[in-house]
Amino acid sequence: MDRRFLSELAKYGPDGDYLPFDRTRAQAYCARLARDHYENFSVASLLLPRRLLRHFHAVYAYCRWSDDLADEAGGGDHAVELLRWWRAELLRCYDGTPRHPVMVALRQTIRVYQIPPGPFLDLLCAFEQDQRVNRYETFDQLRDYCRNSANPVGRLVLYLAEGYDEKRAALSDHICTALQLTNFWQDVARDFGLGRVYLPQEDRRRFGYAEDDLAARRFTPAFAELMRFEVERTRALFYRGYPLVEEAPEAIRADVELFLHGGLAVLRKIEQIGYNVWRRRPTLAKWEKGVLVASAFWRRLRARLAG
Repeated sequence: MDRRFLSELAKYGPDGDYLPFDRTRAQAYCARLARDHYENFSVASLLLPRRLLRHFHAVYAYCRWSDDLADEAGGGDHAVELLRWWRAELLRCYDGTPRHPVMVALRQTIRVYQIPPGPFLDLLCAFEQDQRVNRYETFDQLRDYCRNSANPVGRLVLYLAEGYDEKRAALSDHICTALQLTNFWQDVARDFGLGRVYLPQEDRRRFGYAEDDLAARRFTPAFAELMRFEVERTRALFYRGYPLVEEAPEAIRADVELFLHGGLAVLRKIEQIGYNVWRRRPTLAKWEKGVLVASAFWRRLRARLAG
């Protein structure tokens, strides 16, 4: 468990006793949370219009707290109870007066961009599912999970960019599901250590990767072929969402491009290590992230000059 989050939970959780936050203090709290917890946020924020930053901070802080309530507070029934408290706090953004600093900031964002509660609530459904389900029989079941765990984030970004419509949302869903799956394939070993297996059982059977092999974290030719299949299927999802790079509102095109190419780069890293994610977690070096940012920035700049 994360001691830093537990300290925050003691201060600002359901039993916390603290003075009310005004909007300015609440937005500063969310900005600090984003800077301290998400190493890529400072990179992505370089490409965002300044007017959007505080709203992205608020949405990120909501997601961060949701994730930590699910994973860093002991899990199980206690996590479900905390997530229900968090849901009640969220709903006060719509029909009451929220108390938590994240929600105080988020209420302003919700009002400015007219964001419905659905995407926020869907995320909480996924975090509650994490407390009950730790393996998936089929890929369709895993994609259903991603519809709640990943896709709402992209839809929230579209709302912030004032560009939400069903066509863009569908493209965003492909990219967000692909990013979630990429994270699963990147973190096979880490998730297994936490008691979670996201490689669908139907796929493991198809490629002959037995339960004994999984339990032993055994790298075999069958595992390599299994991972090759998952990587290729995930890459196809990224490309299905690729048109969003040009169809997204101008304010977020560079960020869409950055995260899409970042996901594809991680898939290439998995291939480069021969799919042995048991032995090594594939990640991008700082210079590789820098190249992605510079490339996205240059392509956007060139497009503006050409226009």
